Amino acid sequence: MESGDILERIRQADMVLVGLGEEFDTEKLLQQDEVCRQGSEALGRAAYGWAIPAWNAYCAARKGEDGAVRAVKRLRDILENKNYFVVSVSTNSAVVQAAGREDRVVSPCGGTVKKQCVKNCGSEPVAVSDDDREKLNDFFEGLYQGKSVEAGPLLGKCPSCGCEMVLNNILAENYNEKGYLDDWQKYMKWLQGTLNRKLLVLELGVGMKYPSVIRWPFEKVAAYNQKAFFCRVNEKIYQLPQEISTKGCGISQNAIAWLGEL
Repeated sequence: MESGDILERIRQADMVLVGLGEEFDTEKLLQQDEVCRQGSEALGRAAYGWAIPAWNAYCAARKGEDGAVRAVKRLRDILENKNYFVVSVSTNSAVVQAAGREDRVVSPCGGTVKKQCVKNCGSEPVAVSDDDREKLNDFFEGLYQGKSVEAGPLLGKCPSCGCEMVLNNILAENYNEKGYLDDWQKYMKWLQGTLNRKLLVLELGVGMKYPSVIRWPFEKVAAYNQKAFFCRVNEKIYQLPQEISTKGCGISQNAIAWLGEL
C-alpha cells in the first residue's frame, strides 16, 4: 500500500490507535558500535540491566542518531488534529515523549523517566530528577571510557525501606507496574470509545517480545470493529492473521524508515 493511501486513511479516520514496538529502541543499530555493545553487556552482567535503556540513549546522543525520535515526531505532526492514542513497548523514553500529549500515551514497559525501589517494596515510582540524570551521565561517561561497572546507589535510596532506587522499566528485576497503570486506565477508557467508529490501527515495528501488550490486542480490536483498518509495518513479521486479512495491510519495511517516507 502506498504512503498516500495511508495518509488518506488517517484523514478519513475518526480515531487512530498507534502501537510503537521494539524497533524504536534502536538496539540493533547501537549493537553495531563495539563500545555501546560492550557497555550494555557489562551492565547486564553486573545486574544493572535496568540502566540499559538510559545507556542506549546516552550512546545514541553521542552518535548523534535521533532517527527514531525524528520519525515519531513526524507521526505526531500527521496526527496533530486527530483523536489518537499511542501504546509503546519501547523503553526509549525520548521516543515516547516525542509521540505527543502525555494523556494520550502509555508505556507498559517503562523507560527512563521514573525510578522505583529495587525491591519493589510497595512505594510508588517517582520522577527521575536532574541530579539523578547527572549522576547517570557521569557513570556512563566512565563506562564509555572502559571503566568497570562499580557504583553505589546511582538514583538514591527508597524513602520507604532504604533500599537502592533503580529505573522503573521492564528490565528491573522487580519491575513496579504502578508506574504506568494510571495511563493504562486512560487507554482502556479511550479504547471503549472506538467501537463502531472509523478506526485506523497503526502497528509500527512491533515484534514478538511482548505480543500480549500490542500485537494480539490490536488484532482483536481490528477484528471486532467492523469499521477498522489495520496497518502493520515490520521488517520481518508483517503478515496479518486470516481474521483481518481483508481489512488491513502488512508492509515489509523498517517502521522508522517507513515513517520517514510517510
